[in-house]
Parts: sequence; C-alpha cells; structure tokens
Amino acid sequence: MIALRLVRLIEHHSDELAAELVAKLETFSRTTELRKVPVEELRRHIQEILQHFGEWLLTKTNDDIEQRYFEIGERRASQGVALSDFSWAIVLTKDHLWEFLQRQGFMNSPVELYGEMELLRLLDQFFDRALAFATEGYEQYIQFRNDYETRARETQKATR
Repeated sequence: MIALRLVRLIEHHSDELAAELVAKLETFSRTTELRKVPVEELRRHIQEILQHFGEWLLTKTNDDIEQRYFEIGERRASQGVALSDFSWAIVLTKDHLWEFLQRQGFMNSPVELYGEMELLRLLDQFFDRALAFATEGYEQYIQFRNDYETRARETQKATR
C-alpha cells in the first residue's frame, strides 16, 4: 500500500518535521498567540502525533481523536491562545506534511498518484476531525470559565 509507505516516511522524519513546523508556527502571522504555549510542549505534541501517524490515520477511532484533540482544545483555551490561531496551527500542520511529501517526489506513476490521493483523503479526514474536536474542547473550556466567573460574581453580590 503506497499510502502506508508515505505514512512511514512521515513517521521516520517526525523529528525533522516537528522542528520545521514549530519554526513555521513561531513565525507565521496568524499563529502569534501560540507563543503562549511553551515551545517544548508544542514540539512534543507535534512529535508525538507524527511518530505514530500511521496509528492516528489508520487505527485510531473517532473517539480516540475526539479525546486527544478535545483535551488539546481545552488546554489551548486555558493558555489564552485565540481559537483562530489554534485553528491555523492545525491547518499549517496538514499543509506542512503535504509539502513534505511533495518534496519527496512520489508522483512517478499512476499507482503512486493514487497512493498520494488516498493519503490526502486520510489526512483531510484526520485533520478535519482534529479541528472540529479541538474546537469543541476549546469552546467547552470557555463556556465553563464564563459560567464559573458568572457564579463567582453572583456569589460576591449575594454576600454583600
């Protein structure tokens, strides 16, 4: 399976890809608020996903993706990262992986082209779900925080 070979290539180059992506995220104008996230935390998260990318694309369930990215969404919200910056980070990650595969020059035959199309479908499916679940986690955190602050204000008023 060509797509699996491409996934293994991403896994093999996960350290390099993570370092490049962190550098992109640090300089991209639409992800400036990611600077609120410790660089090591960001790099570690990216590397963890890329080192096991085949599992994330091929064997992890929607529930697995939901759990992981819901937590990440909550974490980024708690760190004060704007949702738009966080969303752009996910988009840039997908783009970065696709650019890497294009640099590898795998489009030599129709079979390889089909493999790349198959992988692109898997990438889109994974990152679309990751973005949606992360957004849900982010929004839940903001709602929880707002509810907490409202209750705290009401309690203060009641005790005066």
